[in-house]
Amino acid sequence: MILLVNAAIAGAFLSQNLLLFVLFYELELIPIYLLISIWGGEKRAYAGMKFLIYTALSGILILAGFLGMAWLSDVGSFDYSTIQTQNFGLTTQLILLTVLLLGFGIKIPLVPLHTWLPDAYVESSPPVTILLGGILAKLGAYGLIRFGLQLFPEAWHIVSPTLATIGVISVLYGALTAIAQQDIKRMVAYSSIGHMGYILVAAAAANELSLIGAIAQMVAHGLILAILFQLVGIVEEKVGTRDLNILNGLMNPVRGLPLTSALLIMAGMASAGIPGLVGFVAEFPVFQGTFSVFPIHSLLCIIASGLTAVYFVILLNRTCFGKLDNKLAYYPKVTFSEQAPALILAALIFILGIQPTWLFRWMEPTAQAMVIALNQSVPTQIAIKQ
Repeated sequence: MILLVNAAIAGAFLSQNLLLFVLFYELELIPIYLLISIWGGEKRAYAGMKFLIYTALSGILILAGFLGMAWLSDVGSFDYSTIQTQNFGLTTQLILLTVLLLGFGIKIPLVPLHTWLPDAYVESSPPVTILLGGILAKLGAYGLIRFGLQLFPEAWHIVSPTLATIGVISVLYGALTAIAQQDIKRMVAYSSIGHMGYILVAAAAANELSLIGAIAQMVAHGLILAILFQLVGIVEEKVGTRDLNILNGLMNPVRGLPLTSALLIMAGMASAGIPGLVGFVAEFPVFQGTFSVFPIHSLLCIIASGLTAVYFVILLNRTCFGKLDNKLAYYPKVTFSEQAPALILAALIFILGIQPTWLFRWMEPTAQAMVIALNQSVPTQIAIKQ
């Protein structure tokens, strides 16, 4: 089922036809539902059903938007390049874009469409959680940019202030809610909501630098979230709990989990945007590109980035430092095979943080093309309105 999910994700990213995209988008629904419902935690049935309902609704909204495009176009085609040449009226664009925003907003997810995420992430096993947060959520952000920004640039220009506001609300909500959590897996899950909000704010600004930052944030967030959930899974398996009130002293070199703790500290620093790691490389162009268009929103996102440091300091201070219980703290050793995925992800986080051009050079041509198309469409629409 994991292989089927990966095939569906690859198919969705490669699709050049709207219906084919929806087919692959929905293909991963049932395998993920089964992976949660069969191999999840205590509330796996509830979490799996909630994920199924929300994602099915997301797919229905996206299909409705795509059917509307084909029905209202002159050619009646679902081919992406053909749809891209159509000139829809501004009202039509706004309606279709709103439908797509709701559909992809559930998948990202954006506040207040996010309520399926904490339960699904917390109840899933670590590999499934990595798939959900590291890749599937990015499918929503990808769809929003590819089918929202690129197909409806005039409407996007009009609704961009609202989108930026929703993104900032998601960022602040995710950070503040994460601070209040006692379960480290739920804390990481809520942090995901905040970091996905950066992508929407950057996409709303829609200049070259912000779009590069949005795409980089997708990659960076996928790497950071994957290593965090991998390490949280190791801690839960070896210690038997995810409760911050119980966890303590895991950095102890003799009886603790020293390498796991060290990697957890590095992942927390990357998520908080410490320079030299991929999180900073992604967030800096987001803030810089957004500031020229939405300065207040950008400043609020920077404040939220500071709050990210707050909840990760809470997590790391309680989990990694302090004294172990001399009677209970005899944890099994972490094998190399268990640690290997986190080591590979850590290497990628370091390498891309030190050498960001290896990441950016793939994004710049696409970001430039999107900005050129947007700048060509928006003045035309303004002239029509005048």
